[in-house]
Amino acid sequence: MELTGKFGSNADLGKSIGLANLGTQFWNLTPAELIEDCIITGEGILTDTGALAIETGEFTGRSPKDRFIVRDEKTENAVWWGDINIGFTPEKFDALYNRMKAYLNEKDVYVRDAYACADDNFKMNIRVVTELPWSNLFAYNMFLRPSDEELETFNPEWHVVCVPSFKADPAIDGTRQHNFAILNFTKKMILIGGTGYTGEIKKGIFSALNFILPHEKNVLSMHCSANIGNDGDTAIFFGLSGTGKTTLSSDPNRRLIGDDEHGWSKDSVFNFEGGCYAKTIDLSREKEPQIFDAIKFGALLENIGFENESSTPDYTDGSITENTRVSYPIHHIDNIAVPSIGGAPKNIFFLTADAFGVLPPISKLTNEQAMYHFMSGYTAKVAGTEVGITEPTTTFSAGFGAAFLPLHPAKYAKLLGEKLEGTDINVWLINTGWSGGSYGVGSRMKLSYTRAMITAALTGKLNHVTFEKLPVFDLSFPTSCEGVPSELLNPRNTWADKSEYDQTANNLAGKFVKNFEKFATETSSEILAAAPKVLV
Repeated sequence: MELTGKFGSNADLGKSIGLANLGTQFWNLTPAELIEDCIITGEGILTDTGALAIETGEFTGRSPKDRFIVRDEKTENAVWWGDINIGFTPEKFDALYNRMKAYLNEKDVYVRDAYACADDNFKMNIRVVTELPWSNLFAYNMFLRPSDEELETFNPEWHVVCVPSFKADPAIDGTRQHNFAILNFTKKMILIGGTGYTGEIKKGIFSALNFILPHEKNVLSMHCSANIGNDGDTAIFFGLSGTGKTTLSSDPNRRLIGDDEHGWSKDSVFNFEGGCYAKTIDLSREKEPQIFDAIKFGALLENIGFENESSTPDYTDGSITENTRVSYPIHHIDNIAVPSIGGAPKNIFFLTADAFGVLPPISKLTNEQAMYHFMSGYTAKVAGTEVGITEPTTTFSAGFGAAFLPLHPAKYAKLLGEKLEGTDINVWLINTGWSGGSYGVGSRMKLSYTRAMITAALTGKLNHVTFEKLPVFDLSFPTSCEGVPSELLNPRNTWADKSEYDQTANNLAGKFVKNFEKFATETSSEILAAAPKVLV
């Protein structure tokens, strides 16, 4: 067994997590070294942007039905068990890990020491052990990076073991199929196997923080992006993948705090991560200049196509998946907050891609409506984000990220309500989806219009315009907004057939009400009163 690279103070994987009899252990290699290994082994190619391009294999998105949480004394009465948080026995976890350890016997591994949470009060050290060099590059890009001095005394709190080529046997291991991602809160370990999709690594740690921070430290963990203006005003953007979190928070006039995962403590909004993981389908410098220009040496492109068998990425190519991605360290973007921390937000945006074309492109919510829409988390999952999703599919995802929430959604909603109470924080619902008809008939809202509406909200220009109420949903929307055609602001006006709009809106309202039934017993009458009013 050989060790090479920069070691942490607790660099014996055999003693710490029982990974003995390994081949060469590559510790904390630089991006250049990891990229070189990928090219030498034929696992990746260098594009003409300087970024490394790889293919993740069978899985090009998350597999939510194959994510498990070990059900033991620590989690039994705290986790919201069900279709999202699927239980796994401690005995099965140990047996599966033993088989993974045997599989790794005499194999080379890559080890990455990193941490999550930019606020030192909540810092969590992580050690990521990967079979593949590009999985390790992803961990370098996405987590926060210790200094050389910090590495000398680095002691991990959590471990991630990621072995894509190890396939579980459901009959033996208790998994659903051969791929899996399993969290063990008692042992502070995450096991990933049978899938090369790198997003499982970051979402595993996100799920862990979504348990630890609200449950143990009274911090609201959020599936959101965040940025900060020149006046120190923080804005946060909630939304599922594909609704525009990364795109809309990348604003040349505001410093980026982070693009996907944050905590909101008593004193700060802080990034969990040290990088960005952006969708690249149909990416262009014109539409998203900051993301486009961040794709350079050190960035990791996943499952993209190329122009005419060249080394030039073709971002319009969705032949492998619509969920083409790039990860890069946050410092690939010039305009960032250092450190990745802001104060309490002045504006909160809930992003939804409404596939029915019913909701206004922007509306201002009361606190009660904010709680209702936060718990509803309505959007349409877009193609490629998850296995089997090939076109927008209506979904309700509590907290705009139910797939990553180990606790009951009411816990997160309660924390949000406490933070809104007695403040002048503005909460906005933004429809980045369809206008003029449902998906297949209407058209997707132009990014330039959405940006103009968000800018108007951030700069206070919407404080000086009149608002109208949308029937059924009772949403207040502006009648004018600089840079946006006024006829787009009232969604009903964009439909040729007004009666068809009314029927579609009523049908969607019914879906909201039906979805919220499962929360009714834990929800106040004020929040329940913010529900859409279905017309009989």
